[in-house]
Amino acid sequence: MGLDAVIAEIKEKGRAESEVINREADAKKVELLNVAQQKAETVKAAVREETGKTASQIITQEEAAGHLVVKRQILNAQKELMDEVYKQALDKIEAMPDSFHKGAISSLLRKAMTEIPKGTVSCCARDEKALKDVLKESEFSAFTFGNVVGIDGGVIVESTDGQLQVDFSYHTFMSQVWESGLKDASDILFA
Repeated sequence: MGLDAVIAEIKEKGRAESEVINREADAKKVELLNVAQQKAETVKAAVREETGKTASQIITQEEAAGHLVVKRQILNAQKELMDEVYKQALDKIEAMPDSFHKGAISSLLRKAMTEIPKGTVSCCARDEKALKDVLKESEFSAFTFGNVVGIDGGVIVESTDGQLQVDFSYHTFMSQVWESGLKDASDILFA
């Protein structure tokens, strides 16, 4: 065999090996591309799922925040209405005739006598004359006129020694009634 034949055989063997290496490289390239494609699909699916969860959470949070804002606005409107009802009730009581206030003062003093048998009685400027008239009655001779105070009506009675004071003002009674009946009033107004 001549040198040309050996060279041709080496070339043929090199070409054959080169083809095998190229085919293996092509197969490895396809395999790597398939693995990369699968990983990319997995990552895309995970991103889609996470994006969906995040979007769902954001939507839920925004809906809850919106409901909270609406509820707060409704509660504020209800409170304003309840405050207006309270003010109107107090205004109506204050607008009652003097005979009503004089009767109320007598009734309140009888109630105060159970706690304070002797003392001074204060009232608002509107009720000063009525209180002085009531205090002239023998039933209330243990009481004296105290001061004109800034209340809506009713009386504030203080013991002679100053140790005890009872607040029988209209505002105090309205507050007690209001607090105890607030739920009922709210149910009536907003049911």
